Amino acid sequence: MQEWLSRLEDFLEIGWDIAGYFLTVRSIVYVAIAILIALAFLRIVSGKLLQKLQTKDIIEEKDKRKLRSILRYLVLFITIVSVLKILKLDITFYEFYGQKGLIELHLSLFFYAFIVFKIAQLFDWIVSRILIDKYFDSRESSEQEITKKTYQQPKDPRAKATSTIQYVVYAIAVILIVNSFNLDYDFYTFEDGGHFSISNILQALLIILVARLFVWIITNVILYSYYKTSNVDEGSQFAINQILKYVIYVIAVLFALQNSLHVNLSILLGGAAALMVGIGLGLQQTFNDLISGIILLFERTIEVGDIVEIAGGTIGTVTKIGIRTSSLQVRDNISIIVPNSKFIGENIINWSHNDDKVRFKISIGVAYGSDTQLVKESLLKVAKENTNVLNRPAPTVWFVDFADSSLNFELLFWSKNLWRIEAVKSDLRFQIDEEFRKQNIEIPFPQRVIWQGKENNSSE
Repeated sequence: MQEWLSRLEDFLEIGWDIAGYFLTVRSIVYVAIAILIALAFLRIVSGKLLQKLQTKDIIEEKDKRKLRSILRYLVLFITIVSVLKILKLDITFYEFYGQKGLIELHLSLFFYAFIVFKIAQLFDWIVSRILIDKYFDSRESSEQEITKKTYQQPKDPRAKATSTIQYVVYAIAVILIVNSFNLDYDFYTFEDGGHFSISNILQALLIILVARLFVWIITNVILYSYYKTSNVDEGSQFAINQILKYVIYVIAVLFALQNSLHVNLSILLGGAAALMVGIGLGLQQTFNDLISGIILLFERTIEVGDIVEIAGGTIGTVTKIGIRTSSLQVRDNISIIVPNSKFIGENIINWSHNDDKVRFKISIGVAYGSDTQLVKESLLKVAKENTNVLNRPAPTVWFVDFADSSLNFELLFWSKNLWRIEAVKSDLRFQIDEEFRKQNIEIPFPQRVIWQGKENNSSE
């Protein structure tokens, strides 16, 4: 047995000198084993495992093709690096002196970079398709969203979560590549030994992205269940989410400045205190808007989803309350950016603040001599036949005035269709005109009689 092993060892050490490179049987065997392992892995994972996941409806056909492509490239690059190491072909094709000494660019470094990006792409796919998409699909299929108020969200939370995961994953990949290539560059060295470098900037960016992901997890996963079970309205949800977002971002920025960028916050805050005095004098309106935004979020006199009327008669739905400005979506599907101080310092009509129904009126005049009781019955009939008019409180008719050319009435009705109320009024006017024609009730128009006298001129 010992003799057989010795012969096998001698056989593995047989080699050939090819253009100055010595190739042995051992290296050929190791390369063959690495290729066989790669092919077996692709066969098991890319074939059977993916097919099983597709059968269980965990992934779709397009996802299967994309995942198979990612795995093939990943295995290919890993195999190439293994072959380079086994055959000792990992040549150094470029050398230069960087800030931290000699930097050697090996052939395998580029394949390491490809491997990192493919792993990042694989992780991005797993989190996006398996976790995020499946989470939202199960949430949407298990319930129906019934809210007191509806508004157009500025961005789909599913898309925001996916993009945030991608930013985090690829930021980590870039940091690993910079460290692998030893490409980190120090822009400034602090007295305490800290460095302001490329990696510090990337780490600070990564902290902000992780904070963004943390905000999404809290607002869309953790607090979502609380909102659902406690029946929290949309306006309160938005206010809580905004306050949490500002707090987390401020903490993340301060942490990134002090720990990644090595900024002394005590000096920064001391200088900022003096600077803010001068800035505050020039930006009084901006600070007024900022404080007004904080008041709106805490006081909640105006909430997301409310229908408001601002100065100038502009009516719109509040779609966003920011820290400085808020957004209104008017009936023409146009967004209007309004400074928050307008909501605090001016009179604002909030149609949906206390209740979801509002009383409206339509003015109508009829000719003198008309049967006023018939006019009242006709107006009430029209109101009761319109599906957008509430039966409780019931519509009423007021005899308003004896005008110069008409008897003036007002039809007062309640409706919950606040956003399309002008269309509701238009429908009612059409119906009133049709009903008055049936009842021979005349709608007069202003008339004026002009007397023109003839002046007689006498000659002397």
